[in-house]
Amino acid sequence: MTRRLAQVAKKVGVSEATVSRVLNGKPGVSETTRQSVLTALDVLGYERPTQLRGERARLVGLVLPELQNPIFPAFAEVIGGALAQQGLTPVLCTQTKGGVSEADYVNLLLQQQVSGVVFAGGLFAQAEAPHDHYRLLAERKIPVVLVNAAIAGLDFPCVACDDAVAVEQAWRHLVSLGHERIGLVLGPADHVPSRRRLEAARLIAGDLLVDEFVERSIFSLEGGQAAASRLLDQGVTGIVCASDPLALGAVRAVRRRGLRVPDDVSVVGYDDSAFMTCTEPPLTTVRQPIEAMGRAAVDLLAAQIQGSAVPHAELLFEPELVVRASTSQAIDLRAVMAAPRGAQGAGA
Repeated sequence: MTRRLAQVAKKVGVSEATVSRVLNGKPGVSETTRQSVLTALDVLGYERPTQLRGERARLVGLVLPELQNPIFPAFAEVIGGALAQQGLTPVLCTQTKGGVSEADYVNLLLQQQVSGVVFAGGLFAQAEAPHDHYRLLAERKIPVVLVNAAIAGLDFPCVACDDAVAVEQAWRHLVSLGHERIGLVLGPADHVPSRRRLEAARLIAGDLLVDEFVERSIFSLEGGQAAASRLLDQGVTGIVCASDPLALGAVRAVRRRGLRVPDDVSVVGYDDSAFMTCTEPPLTTVRQPIEAMGRAAVDLLAAQIQGSAVPHAELLFEPELVVRASTSQAIDLRAVMAAPRGAQGAGA
Protein backbone atom coordinates (compact mmCIF):
# COMPACT_ATOMS: atom_id res chain seq x y z
CA MET A 1 0.00 0.00 0.00
CA THR A 2 2.83 2.41 0.93
CA ARG A 3 4.61 1.65 -2.37
CA ARG A 4 1.39 2.29 -4.31
CA LEU A 5 0.88 5.65 -2.56
CA ALA A 6 4.45 6.68 -3.34
CA GLN A 7 4.24 5.73 -7.03
CA VAL A 8 0.90 7.47 -7.58
CA ALA A 9 2.06 10.57 -5.67
CA LYS A 10 5.22 10.76 -7.81
CA LYS A 11 3.21 10.29 -11.01
CA VAL A 12 0.78 13.11 -10.17
CA GLY A 13 3.24 15.37 -8.39
CA VAL A 14 1.35 15.54 -5.05
CA SER A 15 1.96 14.28 -1.55
CA GLU A 16 1.20 10.74 -0.42
CA ALA A 17 -1.26 12.25 2.07
CA THR A 18 -3.23 13.78 -0.82
CA VAL A 19 -3.33 10.44 -2.62
CA SER A 20 -4.54 8.79 0.58
CA ARG A 21 -7.35 11.35 0.94
CA VAL A 22 -8.51 10.63 -2.61
CA LEU A 23 -8.44 6.85 -2.15
CA ASN A 24 -10.36 7.10 1.11
CA GLY A 25 -12.91 9.60 -0.19
CA LYS A 26 -11.85 12.33 2.23
CA PRO A 27 -12.55 16.06 1.55
CA GLY A 28 -9.95 18.76 0.99
CA VAL A 29 -8.84 17.73 -2.52
CA SER A 30 -9.71 19.61 -5.69
CA GLU A 31 -11.63 17.78 -8.42
CA THR A 32 -8.73 18.21 -10.84
CA THR A 33 -6.27 16.60 -8.43
CA ARG A 34 -8.76 13.87 -7.61
CA GLN A 35 -9.17 12.98 -11.29
CA SER A 36 -5.40 13.05 -11.79
CA VAL A 37 -4.88 10.58 -8.94
CA LEU A 38 -7.55 8.22 -10.32
CA THR A 39 -6.05 8.41 -13.80
CA ALA A 40 -2.58 7.65 -12.38
CA LEU A 41 -4.00 4.57 -10.65
CA ASP A 42 -5.35 3.34 -13.99
CA VAL A 43 -2.16 4.09 -15.91
CA LEU A 44 0.02 2.34 -13.32
CA GLY A 45 -2.26 -0.71 -13.38
CA TYR A 46 -3.60 -0.49 -9.82
CA GLU A 47 -7.22 -1.34 -9.05
CA ARG A 48 -9.36 1.48 -7.79
CA PRO A 49 -10.83 1.21 -4.29
CA THR A 50 -14.25 -0.46 -4.34
CA GLN A 51 -16.12 2.80 -3.69
CA LEU A 52 -14.50 4.42 -6.73
CA ARG A 53 -14.90 1.63 -9.27
CA GLY A 54 -18.25 2.83 -10.49
CA GLU A 55 -16.63 5.89 -12.04
CA ARG A 56 -15.16 5.85 -15.49
CA ALA A 57 -11.43 6.33 -15.77
CA ARG A 58 -10.14 9.38 -17.62
CA LEU A 59 -8.61 6.98 -20.11
CA VAL A 60 -9.50 6.82 -23.79
CA GLY A 61 -8.58 3.91 -26.04
CA LEU A 62 -6.99 4.87 -29.36
CA VAL A 63 -7.16 1.78 -31.56
CA LEU A 64 -5.06 1.71 -34.74
CA PRO A 65 -4.66 -1.09 -37.30
CA GLU A 66 -0.88 -0.57 -37.66
CA LEU A 67 1.99 1.88 -37.29
CA GLN A 68 3.99 1.03 -40.43
CA ASN A 69 1.82 3.30 -42.56
CA PRO A 70 2.89 6.83 -41.51
CA ILE A 71 -0.70 8.11 -41.63
CA PHE A 72 -1.59 6.25 -38.43
CA PRO A 73 1.21 7.66 -36.23
CA ALA A 74 0.18 11.07 -37.59
CA PHE A 75 -3.41 10.50 -36.47
CA ALA A 76 -2.16 9.20 -33.10
CA GLU A 77 -0.12 12.36 -32.54
CA VAL A 78 -3.04 14.69 -33.30
CA ILE A 79 -5.67 12.71 -31.42
CA GLY A 80 -3.39 12.04 -28.43
CA GLY A 81 -2.55 15.75 -28.11
CA ALA A 82 -6.20 16.80 -28.39
CA LEU A 83 -7.22 14.24 -25.75
CA ALA A 84 -4.58 15.54 -23.35
CA GLN A 85 -5.95 19.07 -23.77
CA GLN A 86 -9.34 17.70 -22.69
CA GLY A 87 -7.81 16.14 -19.57
CA LEU A 88 -8.03 12.64 -21.05
CA THR A 89 -5.20 10.10 -21.27
CA PRO A 90 -4.85 8.10 -24.52
CA VAL A 91 -4.15 4.38 -24.35
CA LEU A 92 -2.60 3.35 -27.67
CA CYS A 93 -3.73 -0.05 -28.95
CA THR A 94 -2.00 -1.20 -32.13
CA GLN A 95 -2.75 -4.47 -33.86
CA THR A 96 0.03 -6.74 -35.06
CA LYS A 97 -0.11 -9.84 -37.21
CA GLY A 98 -0.69 -12.82 -34.96
CA GLY A 99 -0.91 -10.51 -31.93
CA VAL A 100 -3.70 -8.96 -29.91
CA SER A 101 -6.88 -8.51 -31.97
CA GLU A 102 -9.10 -5.47 -32.07
CA ALA A 103 -11.75 -7.36 -30.07
CA ASP A 104 -9.14 -8.31 -27.44
CA TYR A 105 -8.14 -4.68 -27.08
CA VAL A 106 -11.78 -3.69 -26.57
CA ASN A 107 -12.11 -6.22 -23.75
CA LEU A 108 -8.93 -4.91 -22.12
CA LEU A 109 -10.16 -1.32 -22.40
CA LEU A 110 -13.50 -2.25 -20.84
CA GLN A 111 -11.64 -3.82 -17.92
CA GLN A 112 -9.88 -0.48 -17.40
CA GLN A 113 -13.27 1.29 -17.40
CA VAL A 114 -12.25 3.68 -20.15
CA SER A 115 -14.26 6.82 -20.78
CA GLY A 116 -14.39 6.20 -24.53
CA VAL A 117 -12.68 4.76 -27.59
CA VAL A 118 -11.47 6.27 -30.89
CA PHE A 119 -10.93 3.87 -33.79
CA ALA A 120 -8.74 5.37 -36.54
CA GLY A 121 -9.00 2.76 -39.28
CA GLY A 122 -9.90 -0.81 -38.48
CA LEU A 123 -12.45 -3.57 -38.92
CA PHE A 124 -15.39 -1.13 -38.85
CA ALA A 125 -14.54 -0.24 -42.47
CA GLN A 126 -14.71 -3.87 -43.67
CA ALA A 127 -18.15 -5.30 -44.38
CA GLU A 128 -17.12 -8.94 -43.95
CA ALA A 129 -15.07 -8.50 -40.75
CA PRO A 130 -16.40 -9.37 -37.25
CA HIS A 131 -18.13 -6.43 -35.55
CA ASP A 132 -19.42 -7.89 -32.27
CA HIS A 133 -16.93 -5.88 -30.21
CA TYR A 134 -18.36 -2.63 -31.60
CA ARG A 135 -21.85 -3.72 -30.62
CA LEU A 136 -20.55 -4.59 -27.15
CA LEU A 137 -19.31 -1.02 -26.75
CA ALA A 138 -22.71 0.27 -27.86
CA GLU A 139 -24.49 -1.99 -25.34
CA ARG A 140 -22.22 -0.73 -22.55
CA LYS A 141 -22.96 2.85 -23.69
CA ILE A 142 -19.25 3.61 -24.09
CA PRO A 143 -18.68 6.75 -26.20
CA VAL A 144 -17.07 5.84 -29.52
CA VAL A 145 -15.89 7.82 -32.55
CA LEU A 146 -14.78 6.28 -35.84
CA VAL A 147 -12.20 7.91 -38.12
CA ASN A 148 -12.95 7.18 -41.79
CA ALA A 149 -15.88 5.42 -43.37
CA ALA A 150 -17.77 2.68 -41.55
CA ILE A 151 -20.11 -0.07 -42.73
CA ALA A 152 -23.86 0.42 -42.44
CA GLY A 153 -25.40 -0.57 -39.11
CA LEU A 154 -22.71 0.80 -36.78
CA ASP A 155 -24.44 3.78 -35.22
CA PHE A 156 -21.41 5.75 -34.01
CA PRO A 157 -20.32 9.31 -34.80
CA CYS A 158 -17.80 9.24 -37.65
CA VAL A 159 -15.36 11.71 -39.19
CA ALA A 160 -14.06 10.88 -42.64
CA CYS A 161 -12.21 12.28 -45.61
CA ASP A 162 -14.52 12.54 -48.62
CA ASP A 163 -13.40 9.53 -50.68
CA ALA A 164 -15.46 10.51 -53.72
CA VAL A 165 -13.86 13.95 -53.89
CA ALA A 166 -10.40 12.44 -53.34
CA VAL A 167 -10.60 10.07 -56.30
CA GLU A 168 -12.21 12.78 -58.44
CA GLN A 169 -9.30 15.15 -57.75
CA ALA A 170 -6.72 12.48 -58.62
CA TRP A 171 -8.59 11.32 -61.70
CA ARG A 172 -9.18 14.79 -63.15
CA HIS A 173 -5.52 15.64 -62.56
CA LEU A 174 -4.38 12.69 -64.66
CA VAL A 175 -6.97 13.43 -67.35
CA SER A 176 -5.72 17.04 -67.53
CA LEU A 177 -2.27 15.61 -68.31
CA GLY A 178 -3.67 13.64 -71.24
CA HIS A 179 -4.02 10.22 -69.61
CA GLU A 180 -6.82 8.03 -70.95
CA ARG A 181 -5.79 4.59 -69.69
CA ILE A 182 -5.98 5.16 -65.92
CA GLY A 183 -5.94 2.30 -63.41
CA LEU A 184 -6.98 2.06 -59.76
CA VAL A 185 -5.23 0.22 -56.94
CA LEU A 186 -7.77 -0.17 -54.12
CA GLY A 187 -8.15 -2.06 -50.87
CA PRO A 188 -10.16 -5.29 -50.46
CA ALA A 189 -13.63 -5.61 -52.01
CA ASP A 190 -15.38 -5.23 -48.63
CA HIS A 191 -13.41 -2.09 -47.69
CA VAL A 192 -15.95 0.76 -47.56
CA PRO A 193 -13.62 3.68 -48.51
CA SER A 194 -12.37 1.65 -51.50
CA ARG A 195 -15.95 0.96 -52.56
CA ARG A 196 -16.70 4.67 -52.44
CA ARG A 197 -13.65 5.50 -54.53
CA LEU A 198 -14.57 2.93 -57.15
CA GLU A 199 -18.14 4.23 -57.38
CA ALA A 200 -16.87 7.80 -57.77
CA ALA A 201 -14.31 6.77 -60.40
CA ARG A 202 -16.97 4.95 -62.43
CA LEU A 203 -19.15 8.07 -62.39
CA ILE A 204 -16.29 10.25 -63.63
CA ALA A 205 -14.70 7.86 -66.12
CA GLY A 206 -17.73 6.05 -67.50
CA ASP A 207 -16.76 3.43 -70.10
CA LEU A 208 -13.07 4.36 -69.89
CA LEU A 209 -12.76 2.53 -66.55
CA VAL A 210 -12.99 -1.12 -67.54
CA ASP A 211 -12.75 -3.94 -65.00
CA GLU A 212 -9.19 -4.74 -66.14
CA PHE A 213 -8.12 -1.29 -64.93
CA VAL A 214 -9.21 -1.98 -61.32
CA GLU A 215 -6.93 -3.96 -59.00
CA ARG A 216 -7.36 -4.77 -55.30
CA SER A 217 -4.69 -5.33 -52.71
CA ILE A 218 -3.85 -5.43 -49.04
CA PHE A 219 -2.57 -2.05 -47.84
CA SER A 220 1.18 -2.55 -48.17
CA LEU A 221 4.05 -1.60 -50.45
CA GLU A 222 4.32 -5.20 -51.67
CA GLY A 223 0.59 -5.33 -52.40
CA GLY A 224 0.81 -2.10 -54.35
CA GLN A 225 3.71 -3.43 -56.40
CA ALA A 226 1.85 -6.62 -57.35
CA ALA A 227 -1.37 -4.79 -58.22
CA ALA A 228 0.40 -2.11 -60.25
CA SER A 229 2.34 -4.77 -62.16
CA ARG A 230 -0.95 -6.28 -63.32
CA LEU A 231 -2.16 -2.83 -64.39
CA LEU A 232 1.01 -2.26 -66.40
CA ASP A 233 0.20 -5.47 -68.30
CA GLN A 234 -3.01 -3.68 -69.36
CA GLY A 235 -1.07 -0.69 -70.72
CA VAL A 236 -2.21 1.97 -68.22
CA THR A 237 -0.26 5.23 -68.18
CA GLY A 238 -1.66 6.57 -64.90
CA ILE A 239 -2.29 4.81 -61.59
CA VAL A 240 -4.42 6.15 -58.73
CA CYS A 241 -3.72 4.39 -55.42
CA ALA A 242 -5.76 4.16 -52.20
CA SER A 243 -2.77 4.89 -49.94
CA ASP A 244 0.77 6.25 -50.13
CA PRO A 245 2.42 2.85 -49.41
CA LEU A 246 0.41 1.35 -52.28
CA ALA A 247 1.64 4.20 -54.50
CA LEU A 248 5.28 3.59 -53.51
CA GLY A 249 4.75 -0.05 -54.43
CA ALA A 250 3.41 1.08 -57.81
CA VAL A 251 6.54 3.20 -58.36
CA ARG A 252 8.67 0.13 -57.65
CA ALA A 253 6.62 -1.95 -60.12
CA VAL A 254 7.15 0.64 -62.84
CA ARG A 255 10.90 0.64 -62.27
CA ARG A 256 11.09 -3.15 -62.28
CA ARG A 257 9.70 -2.99 -65.83
CA GLY A 258 12.54 -0.73 -66.90
CA LEU A 259 10.13 2.22 -67.09
CA ARG A 260 10.23 5.60 -65.38
CA VAL A 261 7.94 7.61 -63.11
CA PRO A 262 6.59 10.01 -64.28
CA ASP A 263 8.08 9.93 -67.82
CA ASP A 264 6.36 6.65 -68.73
CA VAL A 265 3.78 6.14 -65.97
CA SER A 266 2.23 8.67 -63.57
CA VAL A 267 1.37 7.60 -60.01
CA VAL A 268 -0.94 9.30 -57.47
CA GLY A 269 -1.09 8.31 -53.80
CA TYR A 270 -3.52 9.04 -51.00
CA ASP A 271 -2.96 10.49 -47.47
CA ASP A 272 0.10 12.74 -47.97
CA SER A 273 1.74 10.95 -45.07
CA ALA A 274 5.19 11.77 -43.71
CA PHE A 275 8.22 11.79 -46.03
CA MET A 276 6.27 11.78 -49.32
CA THR A 277 8.29 14.85 -50.27
CA CYS A 278 11.46 12.80 -49.78
CA THR A 279 10.64 9.91 -52.10
CA GLU A 280 12.16 9.66 -55.57
CA PRO A 281 10.32 11.16 -57.27
CA PRO A 282 8.37 13.18 -54.65
CA LEU A 283 4.86 11.72 -54.65
CA THR A 284 1.78 13.44 -56.03
CA THR A 285 -0.93 12.52 -53.54
CA VAL A 286 -4.31 13.48 -52.09
CA ARG A 287 -3.90 14.95 -48.61
CA GLN A 288 -6.21 14.02 -45.75
CA PRO A 289 -6.79 16.95 -43.35
CA ILE A 290 -5.42 14.97 -40.40
CA GLU A 291 -5.31 17.85 -37.93
CA ALA A 292 -8.92 18.91 -38.50
CA MET A 293 -10.23 15.33 -38.56
CA GLY A 294 -8.37 14.29 -35.40
CA ARG A 295 -9.53 17.31 -33.41
CA ALA A 296 -13.12 16.85 -34.60
CA ALA A 297 -13.03 13.22 -33.48
CA VAL A 298 -11.87 14.23 -30.00
CA ASP A 299 -14.49 16.99 -29.77
CA LEU A 300 -17.21 14.47 -30.61
CA LEU A 301 -15.87 12.00 -28.05
CA ALA A 302 -15.51 14.61 -25.29
CA ALA A 303 -19.06 15.82 -25.86
CA GLN A 304 -20.37 12.27 -25.44
CA ILE A 305 -18.31 11.74 -22.29
CA GLN A 306 -19.82 14.92 -20.85
CA GLY A 307 -23.31 13.58 -21.58
CA SER A 308 -24.11 15.77 -24.58
CA ALA A 309 -25.96 14.45 -27.61
CA VAL A 310 -23.91 14.44 -30.83
CA PRO A 311 -25.00 13.77 -34.42
CA HIS A 312 -24.31 10.23 -35.55
CA ALA A 313 -24.21 11.20 -39.22
CA GLU A 314 -20.85 11.07 -40.95
CA LEU A 315 -18.83 14.30 -40.84
CA LEU A 316 -17.01 14.61 -44.19
CA PHE A 317 -13.79 16.58 -44.64
CA GLU A 318 -12.48 17.95 -47.92
CA PRO A 319 -9.20 16.45 -49.22
CA GLU A 320 -6.56 18.40 -51.14
CA LEU A 321 -4.58 17.29 -54.20
CA VAL A 322 -0.85 17.90 -53.68
CA VAL A 323 0.94 17.86 -57.04
CA ARG A 324 4.60 16.84 -56.96
CA ALA A 325 6.89 15.05 -59.40
CA SER A 326 5.31 11.59 -59.82
CA THR A 327 2.83 12.79 -62.47
CA SER A 328 3.39 14.27 -65.92
CA GLN A 329 2.05 14.32 -69.48
CA ALA A 330 0.87 10.99 -70.86
CA ILE A 331 2.69 8.96 -73.48
CA ASP A 332 1.74 5.85 -75.46
CA LEU A 333 2.96 3.26 -72.94
CA ARG A 334 2.09 0.32 -75.17
CA ALA A 335 4.47 1.65 -77.82
CA VAL A 336 7.19 2.16 -75.21
CA MET A 337 6.85 -1.38 -73.85
CA ALA A 338 6.84 -2.84 -77.36
CA ALA A 339 10.08 -1.07 -78.24
CA PRO A 340 13.44 -2.86 -77.80
CA ARG A 341 15.11 -2.13 -74.46
CA GLY A 342 17.85 -0.13 -76.17
CA ALA A 343 15.27 2.13 -77.75
CA GLN A 344 13.60 2.68 -74.35
CA GLY A 345 16.89 3.61 -72.75
CA ALA A 346 17.77 6.05 -75.54
CA GLY A 347 15.17 8.49 -74.32
CA ALA A 348 16.30 8.37 -70.70
